[in-house]
Amino acid sequence: MIFHILVGLNLRGFVYELCPWGEHPVETNQENVKERALKLLDQYRKKSTLYRTNTLLVPLGDDFRYISIDEAEAQFRNYQLLFDYINSNPSLNAEAKFGTLEDYFRTLREEADRINYSLPGEVGSGQIEGFPSLSGDFFTYADRQQDYWSGYYVSRPFFKAVDRVLEHTLRAAEMMMAFLLGYCQRLSCEKLPTGFSYKLTAARRNLALFQHHDGVTGTAKDHVVEDYGTRMHTSLQDLQIFMSKAIEVLLGIRHEKSDQNPSQFEPAQVRSKYDVQPVNRAISTREGSAQSVVVFNPLEQTRDEVVMVIVNRPDVTVLDSNWTCVKSQVSPELQHDKSKMFTGRHRVHWKASVPAMGLQIYYIANGFVGCEKAKLARLKISTKSNHLPCPTPYVCSKLEGDTAEIRNQHQTLTFNVNLGLLQKISHNDGSQNVIGEEIGMYSSSESGAYLFKPNGDAEPIIQAGGQLVISEGPLMQEVYSYPKTAWDHTPISHSTRIYNGDNTIQQLLIEKEYHVELLGHDFNDRELIVRYETDIDNRRVFYSDLNGFQMSRRETYDKIPLQGNYYPMPSLAFMQGSNGHRFSVHTLQSLGVASLNNGWLEIMLDRRLVRDDGRGLGQGVMDNRPMNVIFHILVESNISSASNPVSNPRPLSPSLLSHCVGAHLNYPLHAFIAKKPQEVSVQPPPISFSPLAASLPCDLHIVSFKVPRPLKYSQQPIEDPRFVLILQRWHWDSSYCRKGRAQCLSVADEPINLFYMFKELAVLNARATSLNLLHEDTEMLGYTEQFGDVAQEGHVLIPPMEIQAYKLDLRPHQ
Repeated sequence: MIFHILVGLNLRGFVYELCPWGEHPVETNQENVKERALKLLDQYRKKSTLYRTNTLLVPLGDDFRYISIDEAEAQFRNYQLLFDYINSNPSLNAEAKFGTLEDYFRTLREEADRINYSLPGEVGSGQIEGFPSLSGDFFTYADRQQDYWSGYYVSRPFFKAVDRVLEHTLRAAEMMMAFLLGYCQRLSCEKLPTGFSYKLTAARRNLALFQHHDGVTGTAKDHVVEDYGTRMHTSLQDLQIFMSKAIEVLLGIRHEKSDQNPSQFEPAQVRSKYDVQPVNRAISTREGSAQSVVVFNPLEQTRDEVVMVIVNRPDVTVLDSNWTCVKSQVSPELQHDKSKMFTGRHRVHWKASVPAMGLQIYYIANGFVGCEKAKLARLKISTKSNHLPCPTPYVCSKLEGDTAEIRNQHQTLTFNVNLGLLQKISHNDGSQNVIGEEIGMYSSSESGAYLFKPNGDAEPIIQAGGQLVISEGPLMQEVYSYPKTAWDHTPISHSTRIYNGDNTIQQLLIEKEYHVELLGHDFNDRELIVRYETDIDNRRVFYSDLNGFQMSRRETYDKIPLQGNYYPMPSLAFMQGSNGHRFSVHTLQSLGVASLNNGWLEIMLDRRLVRDDGRGLGQGVMDNRPMNVIFHILVESNISSASNPVSNPRPLSPSLLSHCVGAHLNYPLHAFIAKKPQEVSVQPPPISFSPLAASLPCDLHIVSFKVPRPLKYSQQPIEDPRFVLILQRWHWDSSYCRKGRAQCLSVADEPINLFYMFKELAVLNARATSLNLLHEDTEMLGYTEQFGDVAQEGHVLIPPMEIQAYKLDLRPHQ
């Protein structure tokens, strides 16, 4: 038996010297070497029973070992004495030695060549006979007893959300920079993008820094979290300032291309500090004036979507870039404040249509003759108190009965008025799904940043008698609930929205927005969840994604505790019944999810924990921030027979519609508002920016379109490609509607041609590269068989579930 040691144990005199069981380490010497070697070898033999070979890998140590040369040398001496004793005693029938991972796998392969370890009926991996292939992951991890590391899936959810905002904002800014430089010879605009290069590089680094295993996990000390947050906030502000300037150049509004000049636009959402929610800027339009709103679409397809901006007065009109009237609605803005639920500001919704990776301009006007003003939403109010006055100028009615409904052309949602919770969905084909929304809390005296250790099941916290406001309009309908709980300041309020809009993805989904404030000592050692208790017969089997790329099958087991049945949910979880009905929840931030009973899908929203859980952090998690959690919920039925997911061990894939819903949620439209209004009597000619020759196929996603080395852009040789396009093709479940419900025109079964992808831009020097952009050997990349020569023909055909990168150069057509 070969023991392969990678790291060592604690010795006295070094940092973190005390073992968890309270005994000091003792240095090995000639007097104790026999006893200690036999004890260590006994442990190794016990571990070896878990493996089918005689070659054993034994990594030891922790995050805080080998911090000095002295310690490393002492460890080596210690182990060498033990190894020498084991190796010099043939009766022990073992050999132990130091080595590298390469040594371990070489020894393993040599052993496998001598001995066939295959078991009857076992399918091998095709690599080494006797070693079966493994699929899936190792979640949920436990290091001892009932200590499952499922708490960090949710810890510091506010910053998990900021992480995603920075990611999609950086992606959008990278796109804009690429277009600025691509069209640059025509626009002579290098100053702005190259001047911003340093801040763009800093944004990439700050996002990368937060991917640290104590960053996005929420397991850092408070002052480190503050540093992460400040860095991300600074980069978000820098990126938004750059994008505000870039849209002027891309639209041809302005031609001074210096990075120093202030922009005429500002982002529609702004954050005042690193640890607060973004606030919507309000548009103020006086009589006879209009404020322009520019919308950027970072996705690869033309996007029809109901969008929203805030206005200070409700009597406004929405116009498109041709100054043509656009149907709109206005409803009151709401906030998490029982004594002042209406802010006094108003939300204007309209359906925007924005080109793929392009810009579209709209106008919010006051006093524009010939257009109908935004239609006022009708309000229905249910409250046990009388201090919820009807906001001006809306018409309000009292909500009667125990249930209430909102509907669009696809679905009707039914709510329990007393509790303010969603009960069921009725579809336009006559079918129904029970949803059974429940909000609850775990009491957890032993949970910490890493561990989730509840004292029992989650208890419901919603009591009858809260406040409910229903807004009904032609484009958006909403149920807002400020529920009654045992606490005077309730820790949660929530909105449920459905949309009307032809050709929009939104009309097919349900939007849930939870405002969470787990603040103050009342919520110490509490963990807040939302649960959907549906009628889907999933037998406690569900699926959650791994980093947005693939789904993993999850099954709830009685033999492990509740916390061991929680799994990570980076962006999507769904469950499917034997009848093909599927219930999917897309999330805007990473959270934790479980299916603890048949038909249930439970998602943890936030956690506030006093104690350290002994895994290295040295503190609890008490720095909760007010935050919003947004879900997009999709209920689907398959149109062709599919295997029963309960008995099928393989993971399922999202439908094409579900992929599109996830992309729209994670890569939202970016809106920018003009700082100054203009007179409606002066109507500029229509302008937009539409860089793609046509929308890409629906299942082809642009992971990134960027200039990888903006600081070196001007110095790179003319024949060296300076742009990168990274493409991903989704794998989707074809037993669900292929195109119709996703408003999809084509899928990527046929090659796309990079040469004809952009309008007025020639693509030159296109060549395949590795994802880290360092390797271009197409044989090594495995591209040759699929494509031929991309540089000659420009054809790209990507198999499902693959990501491919291409270097290219762009030149404006002469």
